[in-house]
Amino acid sequence: MEIESTSANLYIVATPIGNLADLSPRAIEVLQTVDVIAAEDTRHSGHLLQHYAIKTSTVSLHEHNEQQRSKVLLSRLQQGESVALISDAGTPLISDPGYRLVSLVREHNIKVVPVPGSCALIAALSASGLPSDKFSFEGFLPSKAGAKRQVLESLKNTSQTIIFYESPRRLRATLNEMLEVVGPDRLICLARELTKVHETIVTKPLSELVAWVESDSNQQRGECVLLVAGKIEQTDPGVIEVERVLSLLLDDLPMKKAAAITAQLLGTSKNKAYDLALKLKQT
Repeated sequence: MEIESTSANLYIVATPIGNLADLSPRAIEVLQTVDVIAAEDTRHSGHLLQHYAIKTSTVSLHEHNEQQRSKVLLSRLQQGESVALISDAGTPLISDPGYRLVSLVREHNIKVVPVPGSCALIAALSASGLPSDKFSFEGFLPSKAGAKRQVLESLKNTSQTIIFYESPRRLRATLNEMLEVVGPDRLICLARELTKVHETIVTKPLSELVAWVESDSNQQRGECVLLVAGKIEQTDPGVIEVERVLSLLLDDLPMKKAAAITAQLLGTSKNKAYDLALKLKQT
């Protein structure tokens, strides 16, 4: 591989979200050759750097010191040094610090170079089975119940997939709040501990997902991504069309599963689809 020139550039380097093997060869090369690495938590990132025998010096850049530290790093860049920015996991600036640094550096016409790699929201979306042509990323929901409810209410009628990050200790409360706001039949994906040993990626109607998470405490641990399917406009497709789709699916699927898929495809209610499936089975 040709050695990349790192002179007086700011590199935004994505790091693994779990599996250390996901660090790209280019990222390793950049981290080895820059003059300094700005890390969200130098102790946390130290394990990754040690794993790859990267001996570049590090400084901290987190939400509490970003404004002051950005000026220091800008000065180093202006003196001809190169800087790499990393977060604890994934792509910097995605619900992580770095925006102030990048904005300041660009204002002074210094080159900012992305070194792409892992990103939890994109990994989750790609494997969720939910529509990915349009989506919105909302980061972390507010911790206070009232503010969280307000955000969910504002988003419940959007037609695109909505993606959130959530902490494990708030997962159950958030899912139950979603259940009240968007209803039991909305499809939702829980992507947990991505790329790690106990990775979980499950997509179910919201009521089923809530029951499953509450019945298994293991699903209430680790880093979580929640993906909520967009709202489908409820138009009555007519009994004949519902029965046509059900008759095709019932040959290979259980009634409950066939009804859920039919309801999602045609934008009808799950109960209506199940009742018709029951009648078809009986006849």
